[in-house]
Amino acid sequence: MRKKLIHTLAAGALASAALFGANTASAQEKVVKVGVLHSLSGTMAISETSLRDILLFAFDQINAQGGVMGYKIDPVVADGASNWPLFREKAKELLLQDKVAAVFGCWTSVSRKSVLPEFEADNGLLFYPVQFEGEELSPNIFYTAEAVNQQAIPAVDYLLAQGKKKFYLIGTDYVYPQTTNLILFKYLQLKGIPVENIGGGLSRDASGKVISAGKYTPFGWTDYQQIVSEIKQFAASGDACVINTINGDSNVPFFKEIAAAGLTAADCPVVSFSLAEDELRGLPTKNLVGELGCWTYFMSLKTPENKAFLAKWNDWLATENYPGVVKEHRVVDSPMVLSYDGVYLWKAAVEMAHSFDVDKVRAALESGKISFQGPGGLITVQKDHYTTKNVYIGVTKANGQFRILKTFDQVAGEPFILKGLDAKLAAEGK
Repeated sequence: MRKKLIHTLAAGALASAALFGANTASAQEKVVKVGVLHSLSGTMAISETSLRDILLFAFDQINAQGGVMGYKIDPVVADGASNWPLFREKAKELLLQDKVAAVFGCWTSVSRKSVLPEFEADNGLLFYPVQFEGEELSPNIFYTAEAVNQQAIPAVDYLLAQGKKKFYLIGTDYVYPQTTNLILFKYLQLKGIPVENIGGGLSRDASGKVISAGKYTPFGWTDYQQIVSEIKQFAASGDACVINTINGDSNVPFFKEIAAAGLTAADCPVVSFSLAEDELRGLPTKNLVGELGCWTYFMSLKTPENKAFLAKWNDWLATENYPGVVKEHRVVDSPMVLSYDGVYLWKAAVEMAHSFDVDKVRAALESGKISFQGPGGLITVQKDHYTTKNVYIGVTKANGQFRILKTFDQVAGEPFILKGLDAKLAAEGK
């Protein structure tokens, strides 16, 4: 079996051809470079390493079918190492040294915001695959990720319909949880939930306006005993739930403490926005039965596309020989699938543009005509760089999979939500 190689950031750039605009590939060798930028070490590696793996799978799959316009994809993999300034350095190297045609990467919003200036300054393309807070539009980023109205808001609507009247907000201390929970704080008030029934704490500015809602812990935090005790007290009156935006490996000690405290989904369900099948491999799932997730893909989807996708993924795992790719006990989750979808959306845009040139590819993506029938269903790039896709709410099973409870078909991503919520609250005098 031929040994596969991944270029590192030290690799030199190939000579360019007019087809590629800005030195992104070699016409002579029929190769196009693309970047993979994820944390392969540090606190976020628990989530991001699998995104690298699924991208390598997608590249191999496309190359086996003849590549993109006859050009084989040559991945350049960079480790952001859960270090946000390092993400920016790696992004700059990918764009300026390796001359990649596009980059697929980032998990946290702080990593995305760290690299954004480089992509805008150097006119690169980033495909971002992980749920986020929105409130951003960049001409150089395409957001295959779940926006707030494609994850957090549908989850809250479901819990409200289940009769929940108290909501405890907890997350990791950075922009995605902070912004998402502020949106939910305002949204819950519009749904009739009184402020005293929104737990986790509030921060106000000098005028008394709430600028932060919820409880936050640093990346890599492990001591959740006091917080879980607070949640247990909050939930004692019944009809309570937890909105969890903890990211990375801190989910492991959080849920272990939930289990140790005897809190069950029947007492106080937890809906998690950064915990899916991949992270559940490291948790005692028998203690998490009944906990909720809301994503645009679940591995348990029973569709022909998902069945074929999983079969090919497992075949690839059995035969690939990339260094560092774990073969045993693998699962697939929404961030992985949205990474995979991003590759195929980029491929479709390149083929529509008949070019790897960033401006031409961007124009194709903004046409509203770029779609892909992926494992989670149809995904379409919107003119504003967000995507339209299905949304699913699921409940955790003992085997770490989800049973799908509700489906929302073809939900368009909304970039900006906060301003509209503020206007509605003001109109109601809140």
